[in-house]
Amino acid sequence: MSTTKTFNPQAFIDLALSRGVLKFGEFTLKSGRVSPYFFNAGLLNDGEALNLLAMGYADQLMHCEHVDVIFGPAYKGIPFVAATAVALAQHHQKSVPWGFNRKEAKDHGEGGVLVGADVQGKKVWIIDDVITAGTAIREVVSILQQAGAEVAGVLVALDRQERGQSELSAIQEVQKQLNIPVHALITMKDLMDYLESKGEIQALANMQAYRTQYGI
Repeated sequence: MSTTKTFNPQAFIDLALSRGVLKFGEFTLKSGRVSPYFFNAGLLNDGEALNLLAMGYADQLMHCEHVDVIFGPAYKGIPFVAATAVALAQHHQKSVPWGFNRKEAKDHGEGGVLVGADVQGKKVWIIDDVITAGTAIREVVSILQQAGAEVAGVLVALDRQERGQSELSAIQEVQKQLNIPVHALITMKDLMDYLESKGEIQALANMQAYRTQYGI
């Protein structure tokens, strides 16, 4: 079984910038904080971009334990989890069942809110873009647990590494409250390293100031 790493964080940041997924500047978040960068994984909307993201998730999963099923929360997580299943099969010769949830329960056909692989009695990894407040992840964990699954962990594209409602980050809060690991493909530190390597002095200074104020 191949465990060759195909994901390069710096290459992913380059691609994210070229697609407008990642922007540096001044952005007001839902929390009211004024952030020096913005990340919208929904703009990874072409084959090359989605493939690179999926290879990153697949690489990470090869180093995770208990990967019985991978799961994408509706709606953004659905293409992510499907592409990751393909990447695991193509690049790592590992075939992993995958599923997702509906926002609203279906009352005909197979019914319910879960689609795809059976999760009952299985250890499930959730794949999503970011954890901002942790509310959405907690909802998905609850849905999976009600279906008899054991949530083994969460994979996200970006860890903002900033405080949530407490001195912990949203990711740290999820890890502590749910007692599961949360891994990220890139972090705010990776973004700062990227800016430093490109000589973007002002953007880096803005990031450092933001991290000083809100970082963990």
